[in-house]
Amino acid sequence: MVAPNWVDMRARVKAFVEERVYPAEDVLDNGAPDAARAKLAELMAAAKAEGLWALGHPVAIGGQGMPFLDYVHVNEVIGRSQHAMVALGTHSLQDALMLDRYAAPEWREKYLLPLVAGTIFPSFAMTEPDVASSDPTQLQTTATLDGDHWVIRGRKWFTTGAAGAAYTTVMCRTESGDAAPHAAFSMIVVPTDTPGYRIVRDTPVLGLHHGLSGHYEVAYDDVRVPAANLLGPRGQGFAIAQMRLGPGRIFHCMRWLGQAQRAFDLMCRRLNERWAGGEKLADKQLMQQFVFDSAAEIQSARLLTLDAAAKIDAGSDARVEIGLIKVVGAKMLHNVVDRAVQVFGAKGLTPDTPLHIMYRHAREARIYDGPDEVHITSVGKRLLRAYAGNGPGIDFGAAG
Repeated sequence: MVAPNWVDMRARVKAFVEERVYPAEDVLDNGAPDAARAKLAELMAAAKAEGLWALGHPVAIGGQGMPFLDYVHVNEVIGRSQHAMVALGTHSLQDALMLDRYAAPEWREKYLLPLVAGTIFPSFAMTEPDVASSDPTQLQTTATLDGDHWVIRGRKWFTTGAAGAAYTTVMCRTESGDAAPHAAFSMIVVPTDTPGYRIVRDTPVLGLHHGLSGHYEVAYDDVRVPAANLLGPRGQGFAIAQMRLGPGRIFHCMRWLGQAQRAFDLMCRRLNERWAGGEKLADKQLMQQFVFDSAAEIQSARLLTLDAAAKIDAGSDARVEIGLIKVVGAKMLHNVVDRAVQVFGAKGLTPDTPLHIMYRHAREARIYDGPDEVHITSVGKRLLRAYAGNGPGIDFGAAG
């Protein structure tokens, strides 16, 4: 049997993550900012030298053009370390695709190739502190056309990486109050050195500060940018965001599988090494239950995610499948990491293992890109709608 095309690349990326990124994590997490930046630059240069850089980006914009489904498998091993995304140049994929598809020529020339090359970084601003993110039609940041410039007023937070980004793509209301809720918002490119763009604070998440890659609150105080900074058509911000978020959630879920696999490996090794009550922890039935439940959840989430990826690759929006994996994948990650922490005991709460950071990121996963409740409600409504009025219902085993 001939192995799929992604098998060799997955193995090479896995080796890079385990042999190069893992040993650098202490510096990247706890080192001085200059030392962390130097180490990250070293990893990025190594990835480029080994032909592992920007694997999923289209060739036309400087990437290696790996097919979507192949790249999905590679994302699983990239996910084993939170730093591998940047080290391998995968962090910019969704932003690069947005620029490639929708940006004016000026911004494609100024930002696109440097973005893919890793010489500049992007950020994306949607969430706001004063409205529920579960209903983004409430967003209050506005952009008003004044001659040939947009004037942006408002406040965003959880703008990841804003302090180190060359630009932020801002979701804001551009249409009048009588526009349909999902046709009232647009995306606008804002260079971060624009007057009025003001970083208010770095918001720690569950006690973690992430430096330049942290989550920032940003004020837009009469920010003026040219009308050509509009990304795509007016009023199509939500449609563009959905094109960005759909595949992005697939990549998230595959990276969560990588995190869960790493936690599972740590847990099983610990169970085979640690003794209590005259026997190895691995011989205790309760611990065997931890292993069984974790393996079952990891494999279930993997198959759900690959099914969603296949449907997207076939041209479907896969809204039901993406909603399912977002919820199931986040809970799976939390459960597996939680069991691993429990097996390590007090050590699992300390920086002596990566589990203390993985655990906090696992809890984040149930909120970002839409909280569980939003996806549960959306999927439930879609499934029930198929049965309304004597409808055909859902055949989960049908092709397509």
